[in-house]
Amino acid sequence: MLTFKTYNRKKTVIYSCVMVAMLVCLMFRLVYIMVYESEYLGRKADEIHERERYIKAARGDITDVNGNVIATNKTVCTISVIHSQIENPQKVIDLLSEKLSMDRTRVKELVEKVSVREKIKSNCPKSIGDEIREYNLSGVKVDEDYKRYYPYDDMASKVLGFTGADNQGIIGLEVQYEKYLKGKDGYLLTETDAGGIELENVAEKRVESVKGNTLRTGLDINIQMYAQQAAGKVYKMKKANYVSIIVMNVNNGEIKAMTNVPEYNLNSPYELTDEFMCEGEKEQDLLNRMWRNQCINDTYEPGSTFKVITATAGLETGAVKLSDTFSCPGYKMVEDRKIRCHKTTGHGSETFVQATMNSCNPVFIEVGLRVGVDRFYEYLGKLGILSKTGVDLPGEASVIIHKKENVGQVELATMSFGQSFQITPLQLLRAVSAVVNGGKLITPHFGVAVSDCEGKLIKQFDYKETGGVIRKETVDDMRYVLEKVVSEGGGKNAIVEGYNIGGKTATSQKLPRNSGKYISSFIGFAPASSPEVIAICIIDEPEGVYYGGTIAAPVIKELYENILPYMNIDKSY
Repeated sequence: MLTFKTYNRKKTVIYSCVMVAMLVCLMFRLVYIMVYESEYLGRKADEIHERERYIKAARGDITDVNGNVIATNKTVCTISVIHSQIENPQKVIDLLSEKLSMDRTRVKELVEKVSVREKIKSNCPKSIGDEIREYNLSGVKVDEDYKRYYPYDDMASKVLGFTGADNQGIIGLEVQYEKYLKGKDGYLLTETDAGGIELENVAEKRVESVKGNTLRTGLDINIQMYAQQAAGKVYKMKKANYVSIIVMNVNNGEIKAMTNVPEYNLNSPYELTDEFMCEGEKEQDLLNRMWRNQCINDTYEPGSTFKVITATAGLETGAVKLSDTFSCPGYKMVEDRKIRCHKTTGHGSETFVQATMNSCNPVFIEVGLRVGVDRFYEYLGKLGILSKTGVDLPGEASVIIHKKENVGQVELATMSFGQSFQITPLQLLRAVSAVVNGGKLITPHFGVAVSDCEGKLIKQFDYKETGGVIRKETVDDMRYVLEKVVSEGGGKNAIVEGYNIGGKTATSQKLPRNSGKYISSFIGFAPASSPEVIAICIIDEPEGVYYGGTIAAPVIKELYENILPYMNIDKSY
């Protein structure tokens, strides 16, 4: 009996200790919740009773160098419904299907879907959003939003790029400068009951959105217009595959215009233009081709315009002088290869200046061989041919060229007149700029500065420059020779009355060599004695006459006739 009582007493003590321990733990837990987690749990409670709606930020504008807006925003509306708040579903379905011109079955499906918030349609014109708002139907929400808008439609489309459904940059400058342009979203908080119904007469919490910053570019809409018009004219006349023109400040790399015709409408970037309608191909492949910027995304064999680089290397290394005399029989033997001149009967005896004016292949082969592989590649590097330009656009292509150790006499010979390797048009423009601007290798670019929506400067962009890549004597000689090419040689069709123009023509045969397809081009700068602007025109697969001096040089002539007076560049005579 005593043993039984002792056992019960021990059992009671154990149970009591357990209960006390549990009460102590519970007390500590309550203290922890009330003191240490009160703020967190308060926030969670608020979240349960608050409905958050984002207020999209307006994207920053893009302007040209003069402040003209070339990319901005339009106010649009997003129509959505909150299922728990809808009082008259039939009326909501009727109204939205009518005003939004949507299939009634689809609207009914969205309205009756049980969800916290269901989007019916986005990017609606503001006028329609205002009409729907006036009906004041329970459960129907009209939120204002922004859609990217391009006032000039297709101008510089392959440079500017466009944005996606949520207003983020997709390609071009829009994606390159996304972090400056995107802005900061705001939000709107409304109080609800446990069923998710918004409470009346309860103040809303509102945090306003912040508009993105403004990007100022070096583009000039007037120069861009002239370039696009000139490119479009020759594109139609020669029924070309495409026509590209770049206009750049030769001294600091600011790109004033870049066009690739045919362009596309930035306000409807997913609509294929007539030129890209092709049965049997995937639509996305066609769109990618339509959006492609040939000036930086594609490479090509530059042909005779590259002789500017070979001549520079020859003069720099002392392999040739302007007064040197050569003889052109119409071809040159390199090892076992007979490489012909475009003039099959030959140019006969000619100086180096005359050979450049005549664009004589055998002479430039001789100069290239004199320079040699090592020094030739040294100047390709100095003039930026072996590296990307660093332009502020995504997707820049790299040079396609032989490894130096694999270059023999034949390869060096063909490279000397611009064949057997490929570069981008912008790479060539940059290299020739260094030759004529005083020997300074610049970085081509669009972005100039970023400012906030009130105009306060946030960032001024700086770009790498490398001076002294060639001697002043070589610069003077090349300016003289290239001016002769235009005034007396193969570039005569680029003469602009009152101005001294320097430049070089090219007609390069596309691979395979027997395809009968050509690329015609001309690169020119002005004024020849003290350059301020440089431009290149490339015509891909023109029909009929295809010589660069005949069809590409006149394009730059027309362009310069318009833009040189506009740029306040004084006439030389």
